[in-house]
Amino acid sequence: MFERFTDQARLVVRLSQDEARRLGHPFIGTEHLLLAILSEGHGPAAQALIAQGVTGPDLSRRIIGLIAPPDNELDSEALATIGIDLDQVRQATEASFGPGALEPKARREVRKGHIPFTRRAKKVLELALREALALGHNYIGSGHLLLGLLREGNGLAVHALANSGVDLAALRDDVTRRIPPKAA
Repeated sequence: MFERFTDQARLVVRLSQDEARRLGHPFIGTEHLLLAILSEGHGPAAQALIAQGVTGPDLSRRIIGLIAPPDNELDSEALATIGIDLDQVRQATEASFGPGALEPKARREVRKGHIPFTRRAKKVLELALREALALGHNYIGSGHLLLGLLREGNGLAVHALANSGVDLAALRDDVTRRIPPKAA
């Protein structure tokens, strides 16, 4: 299937590996694919996400919020009584040192070598091929990858988009319009 990927789609796959490493994850999930699509920045998928108001830092925060264990509310309340806002501390720390800076070191260790795809991420790649074929395209680009993410519908990526207020149907329509009929 990867032989059908455009250079842009291959870049997204490489960037998804970088995103997994950055977050200290031993796998590539839908969330890493979405972050990579956005960080690629120029393709139809990235442009459709940007048009919906999606930004990399906000998306990273939302993803981390979905996968991080919930804060102990008693600790947060106790700190608030002495004038410390835990959310502000977290935001300032992550702004200075990157997302996940407050996670335990074991979760932040960078995996070397190949990082495998989760079953759901593999399904997204398969669905991207189906989306391309349904559009009559003989290639898979970044737009098809985003369409595959949206079609799969249950991954962390889609939950993060929905939580950020993105109209998923409008996003699907927009990216479909932006995909060129031939590989660029």
